[in-house]
Amino acid sequence: MKKMTMIPSRLLLAALTAALFTFVGIAQAQFGRIITVEAASAGDQTISGTVVPFREVTLTAQIGGRVTLVAGAEGDFFDRDDVLVAISDERLSAQRQQALAELRSAEASMREAQMQFGREVASPQSRNIGQMPGMGIPSMFDQLITRPMGSVAGLGDPALDRQADLYSRGVGVDQAAARWQQGRSRLEEIDSAIRDTRSVAPFSGLIMRKHVEEGDTVQPGQPLVTFGHVEFLRVEADIPARLVGQLRVGDMIRVTLDVGKTQVDARVAQIFPIADPQRHTVTVKFDLPRGVPGGPGMYADVHIPGSETVAGVVRIPLSAIVPGGALPRVVVIDGDGTSRIRMVRLGSVQGDMVTVLSGLEAGERILESPDANVRSGERIDAGTGSRTGSRFR
Repeated sequence: MKKMTMIPSRLLLAALTAALFTFVGIAQAQFGRIITVEAASAGDQTISGTVVPFREVTLTAQIGGRVTLVAGAEGDFFDRDDVLVAISDERLSAQRQQALAELRSAEASMREAQMQFGREVASPQSRNIGQMPGMGIPSMFDQLITRPMGSVAGLGDPALDRQADLYSRGVGVDQAAARWQQGRSRLEEIDSAIRDTRSVAPFSGLIMRKHVEEGDTVQPGQPLVTFGHVEFLRVEADIPARLVGQLRVGDMIRVTLDVGKTQVDARVAQIFPIADPQRHTVTVKFDLPRGVPGGPGMYADVHIPGSETVAGVVRIPLSAIVPGGALPRVVVIDGDGTSRIRMVRLGSVQGDMVTVLSGLEAGERILESPDANVRSGERIDAGTGSRTGSRFR
């Protein structure tokens, strides 16, 4: 009877021992080992960027009116000088007909003035004997004797009269030419306004976004369509000012595209000369090779080379982020082995590593693989990364 009672006790002890080892194994599997946080190097910096067209413009309305034509939808391709958007021009067409009629009238007046000037040159009115009193011999007498004698007596000057007549006819020609030029300028002004009712493609490309539809009423300055040249693509990224000094126009930089995680070498095409005073970043554009997958608006990672460490920026494994929760958290291990849950701000992800922008410093110790049940105040074994005691209050 005594032996029968001892056997279950031994079995119970063995079961408890196995359960304890299983619990320790689970804790180690959940928590993993304790790792030391190291500063990220500039060469490991990954900056988020966006794929943009090689060229992009937003066409706006130059005059007010009703939209009568939108040539296509987003993604449709157009050649250079193709009409993309048209605005009604009935009022301008009527004004053009009026200006054209005024121009023709001014042109007729100019021809008349030129004819009168030519007649004055060939047949001066001051010497026309038909304009003098008398006829026959009396007219000849007036022409040969009366006028010269009157000029000698100070009663007239035929040369001055001749000059005045030519000048008057010349002024008439100039005035008529000015009226014609004024009418011509008015016609050109209306033609220019009519051209402004048509928004044409400045280069070959596609419509990236429509801002209006047929029938809409627009005002000057209102966006119509966004048009882009997408045969060549670029990546635009805001690079921290501390890293821009490592870049030169023409350098080849590794870029990871969001489509299939495709990695390509992109050329530094443009470095903006002024940094953002709020974010302390500099906009840099990178030329992508032709034929890359995806299109404008796609996400891309730009990997900035270098070897210098960046103060305040560290890199940790993705597995060190506590699962669950609205904000990213890590488990920091104090010097006495006590766990502390700390929220961090994450940066870009590269492979199985993530950049921590704030919340951690180089040299701190964290759990490599915490589970969702970890809590602050637990004792963590420095060698195994497993619990060594109950949570302390």
